[in-house]
Amino acid sequence: MSEQNSKEKRPGGIVVEVYEWLEAIAFALAIVVILFTFIFRVVSVSGPSMNPTLTSGDRIVLSSLFYSPDNGDIVVITQPNSHDNEPLIKRVIAVEGQTISVDAETDTVMVDGVKLNEPYILDQDIQRSGESYQYPLTIPKGKVFVMGDNRNDSFDSRDPGLGMVEVKYIMGKAIFRIYPFERVGGLN
Repeated sequence: MSEQNSKEKRPGGIVVEVYEWLEAIAFALAIVVILFTFIFRVVSVSGPSMNPTLTSGDRIVLSSLFYSPDNGDIVVITQPNSHDNEPLIKRVIAVEGQTISVDAETDTVMVDGVKLNEPYILDQDIQRSGESYQYPLTIPKGKVFVMGDNRNDSFDSRDPGLGMVEVKYIMGKAIFRIYPFERVGGLN
């Protein structure tokens, strides 16, 4: 006798089947909630500071599991700031112990004396006023120095309203763009 026929002939067979389906759905939802609470998060990009890598309206997936910031990572920051206290999406330029120098006159960013190769930035021109630091600057323990890829329209570590970012305020690393669909893919 087939399983289908045995369920139909058992009293309450449909109730048992509905219960099994509900149990499977509840389990799947619990797994999704755990994944998106502790391992992955979806964040929406707002503003032009990461152009051309990310544009306003892009949706990205973050991973925070066992994450430690590294040079070049795109991260989401929740550190309180003078801008509007909304999460910021920036690129890690230097991590603790590294020395950074930003020179607007020569349009160069150097880390540990080496000029960064930054093919991802929008404009090589770094015209900036109101820098909060005297360079060269060594990044203290537990902090990172971040900048947007659109250097001339980015509220970042060069601004005294944000400054260097404490690692504890990094939500995670952007690993994948899921929207818009024509630009789905990994991030560099």
